Amino acid sequence: MEVESNKSPLIQSDVCKTAVVMAAKRAIETERPDRLFDDHFAAQLAGEAAITLQKEYLSQLPDKRSEIKVQFVAVRTRYFDDFLMESVQSASQVVILGSGLDTRAFRLPLAPATNLYEIDLPEIIDYKLNILNGVKPKCNYHAIANDLKQEWVEKLLASGYDARKPTVWLLEGLLMYLQETEVHQLLKTISSLSASNSFLGADLVSVQSWQVGTQNSKAVISGHWKSGCDEPEQLFASHGWEVSVVQPGDIRASYGRYTVELAPLKIPGKRRSYLVVGKKN
Repeated sequence: MEVESNKSPLIQSDVCKTAVVMAAKRAIETERPDRLFDDHFAAQLAGEAAITLQKEYLSQLPDKRSEIKVQFVAVRTRYFDDFLMESVQSASQVVILGSGLDTRAFRLPLAPATNLYEIDLPEIIDYKLNILNGVKPKCNYHAIANDLKQEWVEKLLASGYDARKPTVWLLEGLLMYLQETEVHQLLKTISSLSASNSFLGADLVSVQSWQVGTQNSKAVISGHWKSGCDEPEQLFASHGWEVSVVQPGDIRASYGRYTVELAPLKIPGKRRSYLVVGKKN
């Protein structure tokens, strides 16, 4: 395991705290007997206080809304777990951008020879590695502490990344925190680093979801969103990726748990989330 970081065990910034909220939701899902995944590191990373606060918050919501909020994280996590495990059959390196408190390097049955690179802010990387100190990753794990809005490619290459080989890219819970111009620049960079037959997984929110989210200054998650997208296929196609798009709750992304009635994708102007997977041909 390679680590680039300075010791800084506490999370201070509001944006980084969103990763703690997500870890708390994964911990709550892991407690279920019918859980969609087993993230037994999530509780440790979130901390008892964050999990308690999340349960109290959810308990105050109407039953339907409370269930939806947990279901969404459960479905998204499982969807990208499945995507990653299928894709690594054809690619020997994985890059998770804006990784937050992701634990796939530690909990998924990845081949030991798989190179998995995580890039996120030093505050997040340091926090996670301090807590998971001594836990052995399943693969050849590289943690890179770097702001994605600053130069990060050189650090990735210096850590052993090979742009000549197919790669699995994962951008989970990231793009909505970037301005539209930053999204395009990031996808342009990713494409320049990706050999043919590379894979990409990402999620986005619609323009309406983004706009509604920014109206609530107290929203822990959506209050930090910077952009939305209503044409994800075109967005990724413009950077060389052929993708398929589903909504959480569609037949391919419900797992018998997400039962919300969704407006078809062809109906514009709705609040929605997109799960995107694709390939560079």
